[in-house]
Amino acid sequence: MTTSSTTRLRLLGLACICAAASCGGAAKPPAAPPPPPVITGQAVRRTVPVTLRAIGNVESTASVAVRSRVAGQILKVHIADGADVAKGQTLFTIDPEPFRIALERAEAQLARDKALLQKADNDAARYAKLVDQEYVTREQYESAVSQAASQAAVIQSDEAMAKEARLSLSYCTIVAPIAGRAGSVNLRAGNLVKVNDDPPLLTILQVRPVYVTFSVPEKYLDDVRAHAAKGPLAVRAFSRGEEGKGHTGLLAFIDNEVAAATGTIRLRGEFGNDDRGLWPGQFVEVALRLAEQKDAVVVPSSAIQVGQQGSYVYVIEDGGTAQLHPVVVDRAIGDQTVLASGLEGGETVVTDGQIRIVPGGKVAVQAAP
Repeated sequence: MTTSSTTRLRLLGLACICAAASCGGAAKPPAAPPPPPVITGQAVRRTVPVTLRAIGNVESTASVAVRSRVAGQILKVHIADGADVAKGQTLFTIDPEPFRIALERAEAQLARDKALLQKADNDAARYAKLVDQEYVTREQYESAVSQAASQAAVIQSDEAMAKEARLSLSYCTIVAPIAGRAGSVNLRAGNLVKVNDDPPLLTILQVRPVYVTFSVPEKYLDDVRAHAAKGPLAVRAFSRGEEGKGHTGLLAFIDNEVAAATGTIRLRGEFGNDDRGLWPGQFVEVALRLAEQKDAVVVPSSAIQVGQQGSYVYVIEDGGTAQLHPVVVDRAIGDQTVLASGLEGGETVVTDGQIRIVPGGKVAVQAAP
């Protein structure tokens, strides 16, 4: 027997031994995968507010474009750009000298005409005695009386001219008609200003209080009117990205018509704005509180999943299994969602890890981070 034949016989024997060994024992099945980890929350029953949410715009409750009522040169500007102003505070001074001279001229003319009136009255009184004694004709007497009456009318005209000159002189000092916040000053000292010139000298906006105007779909109009008839409705305004309580005001206005183009009704809230957290022209998020819904079922918004059949949540049942429960969503309030139906409250729901869950399968509940 050759060496190569001997080697082939040995390899064949080893193959038979391995085959026998493999046939003698059964193969082990693969290990089952561990249950997927999930994070859970609770479905609870509690009282929640019924609110309408919208985007609103802050508006000033009063706006005044300050213009001059007389023409002249600006001597001094008493206000800085963007400064706070009080009602009655001096803003501008216009050169008063021309108006002071006009007032002096009017007062001098008034004094002269008063002297002429005194003479006319004396003449009329003297002629009244002489006409009784027939030293003068009645026609002369009546002429003297008419002259006195005419001079009295001149006095009234002079007094009106003096009052007008005095008023024009007072207009040389321009004061703030309202308290608020000034914008930019458009004309500086040394410039000539005209009567009711455009653009105005500056614009003052009242920032305490302020309005927030917003619109809601017309389908809510009846609810808003019904709740507003029972008492003032609270409105909250939040600056973009602002958290916390925001700014609190009251609903002050419901428009008298629905906007046909958008199908919305315009509402307005009034805010005290003592901290000046709301600024005219600013866009804010608005929440109009209509009422309170008692005993509502609330779940974390992250528990809500949406499938082809609608919204659903996974509920952890006895034995650590996750069952799919269809739900009907009413509305969202921040990071919580109010359910119209589907849960009774008290259930443990999955808030994270839903993607790996098999309905009816086991899950491993993990602590929330």
